[in-house]
Amino acid sequence: MSNPGDETQKLALEVDFLKALVRVPSDNPPGDCAPHAEVAGRLLEELGFTVERHVVPEPFVKANGMKSVVNLVVRETFGSGRGPVIALNAHGDVVPPGEGWTFDPYGAEEKGGAIYGRGAAVSKSDFATYTFALLGLKENPEGLDGTVELHFTYDEEAGGFVGPKWLLEHGFSKPDLAISAGFSYAIVIAHNGALHLEIVVRGKQAHAALPETGADALEATTAILTAIYAERRRLYGITSATPGIGSPKITVGLISGGINTNVVPDRITLRVDRRLTPEEDGASVEAELNALVEAAVAGREGIEIECRRIILAEPLRTLPGTELLVETIQKHAAAVLGETPPATAVPLYTDARHYTAAGVPTVLYGAGPRSILEANAHAADEHVRISDLKAATQVIEASLRDLLKA
Repeated sequence: MSNPGDETQKLALEVDFLKALVRVPSDNPPGDCAPHAEVAGRLLEELGFTVERHVVPEPFVKANGMKSVVNLVVRETFGSGRGPVIALNAHGDVVPPGEGWTFDPYGAEEKGGAIYGRGAAVSKSDFATYTFALLGLKENPEGLDGTVELHFTYDEEAGGFVGPKWLLEHGFSKPDLAISAGFSYAIVIAHNGALHLEIVVRGKQAHAALPETGADALEATTAILTAIYAERRRLYGITSATPGIGSPKITVGLISGGINTNVVPDRITLRVDRRLTPEEDGASVEAELNALVEAAVAGREGIEIECRRIILAEPLRTLPGTELLVETIQKHAAAVLGETPPATAVPLYTDARHYTAAGVPTVLYGAGPRSILEANAHAADEHVRISDLKAATQVIEASLRDLLKA
């Protein structure tokens, strides 16, 4: 039986660990995240872990719109090592704080049993959850067989291409199962994906007194917008078979162009967000959207169209073997929380999808409340309750013990 005093001391250490991470900015953009990785690596070493630092070469980092990325990997092998390899993935990059805070976004202030700061919930909290769950296994390794890896990455906000995808594609890890950052009261088994597309409409400028001598890029753009919003209405009539996802969505989020009030616009740029359901294939959706745009301006003299992919994030799909993770986490969450978290899907996307794309059964589970809104994730006064941090750590540790049972 554990000593309550030891448990209190360990929780205090975990809270201090999380606060230290929140106090180091890691906003993405701009994505200069190597300084945070250095602090996180040092904190992990102070806890007795051996830390691998995988520096992503600058050209790949810049190609993904960032400045520096160092992925951290910790591996702990138990018993013979012939049991499963389980990856625990959380991201240390965060969205910029924005306005409206009543707390210092990097202060890691504690009030009312919660820690406030950017990344406190998404997902620096799960750096702490996974680290201290693994620390618990190290302190009592009897009866365990297999390997647990911490994958602490830094480009979730940019798509995960030089984070989890980089680690997996370069053979730095070959896990059998993965648990990625999430919240405590639901187990996410699927989420939607996203296609971000830039559409450039090119025409020919002309004097506003003689618009017929030009090719009006904005006029052509209105036809594209009409087609996109008709597509939005069509998509509303489709419902994903995966509960919690709903329908595919399409949004024009940005539009820019024109030269001056008295000049026929020669160039208009649109940015489009198309959300994918787990049943959809991203490449097929992209081809269909490109065809929709081209058809909208077909036959317009002097108009050229260019469609450029900004990001294609495939959905997180439920793979065979996911049920083992779900059942194990549900059992221990019920014991710790007094309720069984449902297995569900969410209409957003994360870098956990790179694990399922590599054939690794994956769920999202970690420290946090019942919803993103409740945590103020990506909003002002983001926070995580210490009680949820403690509970999630207990659930993850107990679940790992079951999964690594010799």
